[in-house]
Amino acid sequence: MIDPLAEVVTLLQPQARFSKVVSAAGSWRVRRSESGQPFYCVILAGACRLKLNGQEPIPLQQGDFVLVPSAYGFTMTSMKPPAAKHRDAPPVQLPNGEFRHGPQDVPADTQLLVGYCTFGSPDAALLVSLLPQLVHVRGEPRLSTIVQLVGEESRAARPAREVILARLLEVLLIEALRSAAGTAASPGLLRGLADERLAVALRRMHEDMTKPWTVAQLAKEAALSRSTFFERFSRAMGVAPMAYLLTWRMALAKNLLRQQEAGIAEIAERVGYGSASAFSVAFSRHVGLPPARYVREQMV
Repeated sequence: MIDPLAEVVTLLQPQARFSKVVSAAGSWRVRRSESGQPFYCVILAGACRLKLNGQEPIPLQQGDFVLVPSAYGFTMTSMKPPAAKHRDAPPVQLPNGEFRHGPQDVPADTQLLVGYCTFGSPDAALLVSLLPQLVHVRGEPRLSTIVQLVGEESRAARPAREVILARLLEVLLIEALRSAAGTAASPGLLRGLADERLAVALRRMHEDMTKPWTVAQLAKEAALSRSTFFERFSRAMGVAPMAYLLTWRMALAKNLLRQQEAGIAEIAERVGYGSASAFSVAFSRHVGLPPARYVREQMV
């Protein structure tokens, strides 16, 4: 059985940038405005607050895990934030390698393991749009262990470091996403897979991409009426069924074209098109250039 979540994460090609241990004391605040960089954090001790741009603050406590697949701006503070006019000082690196916010001459109130990764796929923005804006998991020690392994591996110079990191990050993302599957607040793949009826249709789509699916056929797989399926899918996923299917077909097609292991006619068949010409028209409309030119540009 093909797992849609695993397919999306694998296609994202996660790569480690860095991770670090951060401690804090007193009243403190950190503002970040990264351009779409995936951010993750484990609260090792204490508590703090996280606020994504445009959303309400979220209280975090020891053992919590947070993943933001595309962090365009966030603020992390002590539970009682400093005044708005307070000047945020940069962290100080301590002799033990930690980065400290707030006074250094008192014990830390909070300790976090934070990290950033990147997604190597050229279709990262498209694939990330299928994921929730924020993943918040509480009471899953497995995630803390995986993050710890990612941090240790990223700071070491062991053989096959990049291969191990890539696999660890895939495991981390899948574990985080499936742990949050039942609580995802924003529309996306997690909410779709958490719905037993929609999950059947999603898995059938991914298992048999060559089939010329229609909304009626997918509704039958989900044991729902056509109108109920369409409305329920669109609400949970944030996109209509055929739009999701097209998005996924084009992501797979682009990946296959970049690998250059099959001709356009074979790729067209593998992603569900009856002819190379029909595929070329759909690909050109979606991507903005025909498949053959897309391949040439990837080789430059």
